[in-house]
Amino acid sequence: MSHPPPSGGEENGGSEPDYRFTLANERTFLAWIRTALALIAGAVAVLHLVPLEWNTSLQLTLGLALAGLAVVITAYAPLRWLRVQRAMRMDRPLPTSPLPLITAVGVALVCVVVIAGNYWP
Repeated sequence: MSHPPPSGGEENGGSEPDYRFTLANERTFLAWIRTALALIAGAVAVLHLVPLEWNTSLQLTLGLALAGLAVVITAYAPLRWLRVQRAMRMDRPLPTSPLPLITAVGVALVCVVVIAGNYWP
């Protein structure tokens, strides 16, 4: 009898995790993708839609920072999903992720740029 390939890219055994945990892992992945989409929307708004009376280089810096943060999240989210799925399959502790810290620091820096943009001529 043929068994379907293991989920999460794990091909060396392990056991199928409870589907609720697999679905929670997928929802977390999708939340990171939604975060990246929101950051891209913010970048587009700053670069093209919002009539800011800021220094052009400051506006460009903010837009590119938002877009760059979105790229980092989009690139790392599937890797995180795979690592968590693999850990669940192998009944190991879930790996830690730098993604929340990267996102928090990135958003904090964007906030600093926004505040600075309102006070710099």
